[in-house]
Amino acid sequence: MSTFSRFLLCVLLISTTVFSQKDKYSFQVVPLGIKGGIDEKNLSAYLLAPSNTTDFICLDAGTINAGIERAIDNKVFKISTSDVLRKYIKGYFISHAHLDHVSGLIINSPADSSKTVYATEKCMEMMENHYFNDQTWANFGDKGPGFPLKKYHFQTLNVAEETPVSNTKMTLKAFPLSHVNPFESTAFLVKNEDSYALYLGDTGPDSVEKSDKLKALWTAVAPLVQNKQLKGIFIEVSFPNEQPDQFLFGHLTPNYLMKELHVLEDLAGKGSLKNFKIIITHLKPPAKNIIKIKEQLKAQNDLGIQIIYPEQGKKFEL
Repeated sequence: MSTFSRFLLCVLLISTTVFSQKDKYSFQVVPLGIKGGIDEKNLSAYLLAPSNTTDFICLDAGTINAGIERAIDNKVFKISTSDVLRKYIKGYFISHAHLDHVSGLIINSPADSSKTVYATEKCMEMMENHYFNDQTWANFGDKGPGFPLKKYHFQTLNVAEETPVSNTKMTLKAFPLSHVNPFESTAFLVKNEDSYALYLGDTGPDSVEKSDKLKALWTAVAPLVQNKQLKGIFIEVSFPNEQPDQFLFGHLTPNYLMKELHVLEDLAGKGSLKNFKIIITHLKPPAKNIIKIKEQLKAQNDLGIQIIYPEQGKKFEL
């Protein structure tokens, strides 16, 4: 084989590898807010879309505008903040009605376009009764108290029922979580063709919550882990291990996260989580606690998971 032929072969192999790596991604993620706690410009909200599309859904909506602006600064979007809000976000999925997960939706509603807000029955009732009620805030929905302005369609999700996401090719299933039992949060299993991503709202560990909701969720997604269809799990870690159980307030620590992931591995098979992507959400300030959480997760990572710490306005793929 001539030198030139070998060169062409190398170029072909490199190009094939690069394209195959690009093709393996199923989702793109743009975090609009990543923290829990007091930073009102950086609270839980994650844009998720099929790769190579702009058909985003917003998983929780604590911070919207500031996150879009940060993404534009990072060259993720090449259109205006208003256009991203109105044209790219096709709908909102709200895990629970705590303000750090809905304040961006509420504040930006006057500037938004018509779209669907999805939530379970209890969560939707709280938003209708306490936020979009024509007293706390104008009712931008199509049902509920006062005079509905009908900008948003409020769609109630049935648990474990596959729901088509309007104006996208994705579908979604909702699963209940315990967030200071008996209060609930929600996990969303998003499907794009044969691939899935799992997003969990705030949740405490089953052992503290006296619940089996995480075990039920892990049982449901274990086959997807086995088949390499689940591309990643978004899950919260709010406090370091030193936080006493009675002051967890329905949240996880590194120790409890790893215990829960061991339950998932037991269901999916030994070694099934090696190099699996775990996206850590809802880190609570102060900064020293966040540093400690990251150190503890690194030290306790005996499953070989790939831990991802999302950054506001910086796109990544799954």
